[in-house]
Amino acid sequence: MIQMSEDALSRVKYDERGLVAVVAQEEDGTVLMLAWANREALEATVRDGRAHYWSRSRRELWRKGDTSGHVQQVTSLRVDCDGDAVLYVVKQTGPACHEGRRSCFR
Repeated sequence: MIQMSEDALSRVKYDERGLVAVVAQEEDGTVLMLAWANREALEATVRDGRAHYWSRSRRELWRKGDTSGHVQQVTSLRVDCDGDAVLYVVKQTGPACHEGRRSCFR
């Protein structure tokens, strides 16, 4: 379980769709990917320590790695100063990018 206060979760500002941008960053500082989360995804991430996101295309909650095996174990979850972005600091197993690269950013 990740330590994150209810106060931190309450600072998150969701957009009109109920989503917030989430950046996943490897512990070494490598930015891996950008995805979206709703409150349910953030709460699930805090609860089990695995990265959860909201799939805008499938319109469903998804846990990174359930299909691919490329798991993101979240070691820290931070909310930016404006509350409109979240950072997952992760231990990544395998590539983070769906195209097979370590990072979605080239």
